[in-house]
Amino acid sequence: MTAATNLIQHSFELAAERCEDLTPLVYRRLFREHPEAESMFRREASDLVKGSMLALTIDAIMDFAGDRRGSFRMIECEVQSHDAYGTPRKLFGEFFGVIADTMREILGAEWSPEIDDAWRRLLGEIDRVVTQTEA
Repeated sequence: MTAATNLIQHSFELAAERCEDLTPLVYRRLFREHPEAESMFRREASDLVKGSMLALTIDAIMDFAGDRRGSFRMIECEVQSHDAYGTPRKLFGEFFGVIADTMREILGAEWSPEIDDAWRRLLGEIDRVVTQTEA
C-alpha cells in the first residue's frame, strides 16, 4: 500500500471510530448541496439503495487509492450506467467530493494536511476518470 492509500484508509478508520453509519450524513450533505439529486432516488427502499451505493463507492475508492485490483473499475462502469439514469457527469463526480467533505467534518482536527492532500489527489484522479469516460 502506498502512503496515500494508507491515509485514505486511515481517514475511513478514524471516521468509523466516530460514526457508525456514514450513509445518512453523506446523503444529507449531497441533497443539501445538490437538491436535484434527491428526486433521483425512489422513495421505496431508498435507504437500502443509498447504503449499498455508498458501500460500493467506498470499496471503489479504497481500490482506486490502493492496488487497483478491480473494484476501482466500478467507477468507469457506474459513470456509464448513471448516464443511462440521466445523472449528470458533474453530479456523479461530485459525489466523491461529498464523501470527502463528510469525512473531513467527522474527523475535525484529525483531518490533517496530509490526509487532505491524499484526498485532493485522489479526487483529481477520479475526476479524470469520470471526464475521460465521457462519450
